Amino acid sequence: MTEYRRNFVKGGSYFFTVTLAVRSQKLLVDHIDALREAFRHVKTEHPFVLDAMVVLPEHLHCIWTLPTGDANYPDRWRRIKAAFSRSLPDRYPRSPSKILKGERGIWQRRYWEHTLRDEEDWQRHMDYIHYNPVKHQHVKQVADWPYSTFHRYVETGTYSRNWAGNGESGEVEFGEI
Repeated sequence: MTEYRRNFVKGGSYFFTVTLAVRSQKLLVDHIDALREAFRHVKTEHPFVLDAMVVLPEHLHCIWTLPTGDANYPDRWRRIKAAFSRSLPDRYPRSPSKILKGERGIWQRRYWEHTLRDEEDWQRHMDYIHYNPVKHQHVKQVADWPYSTFHRYVETGTYSRNWAGNGESGEVEFGEI
């Protein structure tokens, strides 16, 4: 088995990609209120700042900043995934290995984590997160996707409502992160 190495920086900021086990499902947007509640509950008990987030049907991207002296994002993710999974109806099929491990089989076991190094890295990931619904062709304009912190940043003046154009002309190139 591959040995995964995670970077732990107390008080650090991290970019995450978390994905459903079955990529054809739309559980995250179909049950957006349950996902929001899972985040709210975990943030109450294990605080972190949710700097940015976009929720797509089968995966999500976000940036968190952890409190000074704390680098335990794996426990937070375990709790969020578990709370969301428990909130869903028990109708999703599970493999014998998932049953044996007590898993619902909703999420991929692993997730992508990247420690943000500096302001430029942070901004590039912010832009990537907010542009993602256009990249995946869910909408033509970033502002049209409802499950994103983009709207919060429009209200504060960080982004303009028409940021990144309409996605048709290839005006925005963030590259893969």
